[in-house]
Amino acid sequence: MDKFFKISERGSSLGDEFIGGLTTFLAMAYIVFVNPGFLEAAGIPFQAGLTATCIGAAAMTALMGLVANRPIALASGMGINAIVAFTLCLGPYAVDWRVAMAVVFVEGIVILILVLCGLRKAIMEAIPADLRRAIGIGIGLFIAFIGLKGGELIVSDASTYITLGDLSSPVVIVALVGFFVALILQALKVKGGLVISIVVATIAAFPLGVTALPESWTFGLDFAAFAAPFQTVVYNDQTVLAIAQIVLQPALLLVVFSLLMTDFFDTMGTVLAVGNQANFADKEGNVEDIQPILLVDSAAAAVGGFMGASSITSYVESTSGAASGARTGLSNLVIAALFLVCAFLAPVFGMVPGAATTGALVIVGFLMMSEVGNISWDKIELAFPAFLTIIMIPFTYSITNGIGLGFIAYVIIMAVTGKIKEVKPLMWVAALAFLAMFVLPLFLG
Repeated sequence: MDKFFKISERGSSLGDEFIGGLTTFLAMAYIVFVNPGFLEAAGIPFQAGLTATCIGAAAMTALMGLVANRPIALASGMGINAIVAFTLCLGPYAVDWRVAMAVVFVEGIVILILVLCGLRKAIMEAIPADLRRAIGIGIGLFIAFIGLKGGELIVSDASTYITLGDLSSPVVIVALVGFFVALILQALKVKGGLVISIVVATIAAFPLGVTALPESWTFGLDFAAFAAPFQTVVYNDQTVLAIAQIVLQPALLLVVFSLLMTDFFDTMGTVLAVGNQANFADKEGNVEDIQPILLVDSAAAAVGGFMGASSITSYVESTSGAASGARTGLSNLVIAALFLVCAFLAPVFGMVPGAATTGALVIVGFLMMSEVGNISWDKIELAFPAFLTIIMIPFTYSITNGIGLGFIAYVIIMAVTGKIKEVKPLMWVAALAFLAMFVLPLFLG
């Protein structure tokens, strides 16, 4: 085991790997509460969503540990699950959840092909480190925004778009309980503080009437969401495979492209952050042996669509495990085992209201802001695109939009300031791809 995982070689130990894995799991376990809620909104039964979420996370986290031997855990990605629920299923496309998962599956297959061709690695290396950092920061703000919205601490307003929610509302009270518990435990550096905050907020939700005991205490698995792209749906009074509807409804190809761009670039900030913490990335953001990491991460997107878990991706919370000493893929096996246990606890997690996760999501957003001081704010050609990326991810409720606008701004500023030769060719390719993503819908109606 020591030889396979290179535990001693990397200055770690069995104890460090176990503690590191446990720490990462506790930091990202909120996804077990949150993702099934998003999937349920999309039309997937809660228990089926929980089964898909946990088994998908367990399988791909273990695979990352065995193939790449890096302490990077994977689970259903925040942001893309929102796109699946609120754009594909409940938004303008209004497709069946099986079709939404087919879109994720196709996107994952395409991105896997791009990784096998070496394109994803090449583009990652072409992106300035400041923009890589900005992506992670923007995602952190997005996650915090989702948490505040779910806890009704911020609500829509006809005049100002958003405003402070009703602080006397039972939902808001539950959210505030979770928030302050999470904040205090984080300040005291209590391991598992985010999960504890969710549990405490859930307990507070019972007397306030925000949640209730489940009608059934069945602790089984529900595989209804598995093989979603190859399940049948009704389209124009005909029964077709869900994946076939992507061809029958070409507008969905734009969503495939949008998700592709998101998955393609989201991992970059995560890998860099974990690499810095676990000592497999240098100061310029070059990650050692990155190809296996990208390979597993890309395959995870397709696996997530197939399992009905939404796109599975690398988690920046893995930095917490690395900070606790994890240096190898052995810690991933610890995380995978814990996710498998969670798969059997659907009735327990079903009691957790969305407001109970507010504190955890806001703290995660806070932790992802740590890279903001490393951006070169004295260089407008790097600072402004980074700034645009950071603010537009939450402001447009889209990771893809934020990244795209940042990339486009970067190549424009570099061109007009006479630094066009410093822009690597693949950055032009990426910027033009994003421009096409923004412009094509205007011509396609």
